[in-house]
Amino acid sequence: MTRSMRHWGKGSTALHESLTPASLRSAAPGAARADTTRLTKRLLDLAVATAGLALLSPLLVVVAGLVWRTTPGPALFRQIRLGKDGTPFVLFKFRTMYTDSRDDVHREYVRKLLTEDEPPDGGRSGVYKLQHDERITPIGRLIRRTSIDELPQLFNVIRGDMSLVGPRPALPWEAQMLDAVHLTRFSVPPGLTGLWQVSGRNALTMKQGLELDVEYVRAQRLALDLWILLKTIPVVLSTHGAL
Repeated sequence: MTRSMRHWGKGSTALHESLTPASLRSAAPGAARADTTRLTKRLLDLAVATAGLALLSPLLVVVAGLVWRTTPGPALFRQIRLGKDGTPFVLFKFRTMYTDSRDDVHREYVRKLLTEDEPPDGGRSGVYKLQHDERITPIGRLIRRTSIDELPQLFNVIRGDMSLVGPRPALPWEAQMLDAVHLTRFSVPPGLTGLWQVSGRNALTMKQGLELDVEYVRAQRLALDLWILLKTIPVVLSTHGAL
């Protein structure tokens, strides 16, 4: 268990208790799903993630080599995120930032997005994400814009930490700032893509994205998952709302 995971376990007892399965079931309308639906979704996750890793393995190797060769540090970035019922897990991404970068500015920006009535854009009108982020490497900026940095999360899908479709995986400190109405997003596993991502990505405010996460939980069904997966492809290729 990593030091950050131990810190999360010690410092966030109140939030973790608020995300227990019992409280989430009572808070999320229609959260109880048929066993067959859950099994089908899990089988779909395993099939697509396994096939995706097999088909994309040459690309993954090339990107890992570029990240490793262009800046000091590992190719993979590991970070604690919250999964179903608020359970912490280690999320995998390609490293897009310089090693040992601080997150003070990012935390303050997220705080404003969640607490201010008119949240600031991130440096480009209509995009709610830090644009001129000096922590991001040149190759990191490219693979972020094309969402290639998130492909290692296919391993998280196979492990069962995540699903192909679901709410965006939240950071522990982000979860501590969420309104109670948004906690229903933790009643399902987080996703590699989701309703938030195909409905505008960073062109939406964080609160708008969280509302879409909650809407996904309420409307969740296999047909919706398939629609989101199909819509993800043109959204990623267009890079609309990406930085």
